[in-house]
Amino acid sequence: MYEYRQLTTEQKAELVEYGLSQGYPPHSPPHKVRDKQFYLLTVACYEHKCHINTESRRQQLLDMIFDRFGGSGNEQRSAEAPTTNLRICAWVILPNHYHLLVQVVNFDVLSDLFRRIHGSVSRQWNIENNVTKRKIWYRWSDRAIRSERHYYTTVNYIHYNPVKHGLVKSPYNWVESSVHWYLQACGQQWLRDCWTQYPVRDYGSDWDNF
Repeated sequence: MYEYRQLTTEQKAELVEYGLSQGYPPHSPPHKVRDKQFYLLTVACYEHKCHINTESRRQQLLDMIFDRFGGSGNEQRSAEAPTTNLRICAWVILPNHYHLLVQVVNFDVLSDLFRRIHGSVSRQWNIENNVTKRKIWYRWSDRAIRSERHYYTTVNYIHYNPVKHGLVKSPYNWVESSVHWYLQACGQQWLRDCWTQYPVRDYGSDWDNF
C-alpha cells in the first residue's frame, strides 16, 4: 500500500492518470478536467411520461447503455466503462429521464449511440404494452463540464437525483445509480467528503424539472 500524501507532485499526477487509463473512478485528490472533454448528458422521456417505470426496464436500459457505450454485459460494471470514444463516469436512471456523466473523445458518435439504444428499447416496450408507433423519447441534451468543481458537483448531483425528485429518501436506496459503485470502489467516507466539498445547492434548478 502507498501513502498518497508522501508522493511527489509528479508521482501523484502519474497515479491519477494511470487510474483513469485503467477505468477506475476519480479518487482524491480530484483529477484535472480538460476543457470540454467531460459532459453531463440528460435524456428525457417524451412529455415527461414515466416509461422507465419498473426496475427491470431501468436495468435493461442501463445494461444496453453500457453495452453500446463499450462495456460488455458479462463484465463487471465499473464507474468508467472503457471504450474507444467514451467513458461513463457516473449515471442514474429514473422513471422519466436519466443522466450520464461521460468523458467524450468523439462527440459525433453520441447521436447514433442514443438512436440505437432508444430505438431498440422503444420497440420492445411498445410491444410489451401492445401499442404501435408510441413516441417514448424526446431528446437528449449536453452540458460541458467547465472545471474540476463542476465535475464533482455533477457526480453528487447525479447521485442525489432520485432524492431530488422525491423517489427515495437516501441516494443509497435507488438501485440504478453509480453511487453503489462509488461506495464499493471509493468508500463511504470518500462520498461524504465529496458531498461536503462539492455541495449541489441549486444545481439543475433551472433545467432539471422532470
